[in-house]
Amino acid sequence: MKEDIAQVTVSIPIKDLWKAMACDMRHVVPKVLPDIVSEVELLEGDGGFGSMLLFKFCPDVPKVSYQLERIVEYDESVYQIALEILEGGHIDHGFSSYTTAFKLTQVSEAKTLIDIKVLYETKPEHNHTPGDTIKATFRYINSLEQYLLKDLS
Repeated sequence: MKEDIAQVTVSIPIKDLWKAMACDMRHVVPKVLPDIVSEVELLEGDGGFGSMLLFKFCPDVPKVSYQLERIVEYDESVYQIALEILEGGHIDHGFSSYTTAFKLTQVSEAKTLIDIKVLYETKPEHNHTPGDTIKATFRYINSLEQYLLKDLS
């Protein structure tokens, strides 16, 4: 298993960030990435550990219409969540496994550090540049921060 790791600090209190990233994910993601995700449907579970989510992509997203994910880690006590892609999305584009994990740490009352870890395996014919997996995650986090800053003001 290969891994890409990164850290980013956002100007959002940890409890608000956790609520958006973990508790309310299926409602927040389409608002944060409206040009990419049209809907997130909860297929199984209560939104916590073991839950299955279907991310439906907008028609303009090239070569992908959906991504099925399972929450494989969910621990509110340490603000940690991980999602594994089971079908669609990255799995259709050269990856045989793909899991994104987030660990939130309070830096100050209004700032949160996000540790990001992407664990993945590529198919033999797929050329992957290390660090590329983090680019989409950074876009999501940046868009989420902007969305929450508007909401908090």
